[in-house]
Amino acid sequence: MTGAFLAGLVAGYGVAIPVGAIAVLIMGLAARTSFRVGAAAALGVATADGLYAAVAALGGAALAALIAPIAGPLRVVAALVLLGLAARTAWRALRPAAGTTTDTPRRGLDGPSRAFAGVLALTLLNPATVVYFAALVLGRRDAADPDLTVAGAFVLGAFLASASWQLLIAGGGTLVGRVLAGPRGRLLTALTSSAIIATLAFATLLSG
Repeated sequence: MTGAFLAGLVAGYGVAIPVGAIAVLIMGLAARTSFRVGAAAALGVATADGLYAAVAALGGAALAALIAPIAGPLRVVAALVLLGLAARTAWRALRPAAGTTTDTPRRGLDGPSRAFAGVLALTLLNPATVVYFAALVLGRRDAADPDLTVAGAFVLGAFLASASWQLLIAGGGTLVGRVLAGPRGRLLTALTSSAIIATLAFATLLSG
């Protein structure tokens, strides 16, 4: 069981550490709002990774084969969602400059519950994650064992690894937000985040 837990830790860090659109989104949320919102988004990613690790540990090759035919459409949907987030981030950043009041209710992902649910859903749109976990599971007989204790140890390791890394990213975003706490700083971080997310959305489309 210890081996499965360590395998889950390695797998979780392996899928979490590469900086992509989700990491940029979490950092941007934490910089513009608070660590609480960024942490909620981070836990949304970790929950998705944990769910995918669980499904892969229990489903293995059958799951990877099932997802393969719809990987292309899922990639397009993920890219469109990212583009929508990029556009909304830029629009919300530019509204105060256009003379709009800033005391409107928060919408989008600018709240803990919305950040968790939104980032969870967005992360679940990435079929590469479950294929990644399935490949690792197939390479380890103990992790592929149908025993629920072994599978649970693998999933726990993957979740904790993903959560710790994403929370670190959220903390970094909070520090950036404190440094750039003024209106111009927040505008800069929002527009930069929007541009990067849009770029990564196009990269997602072209990766297929």
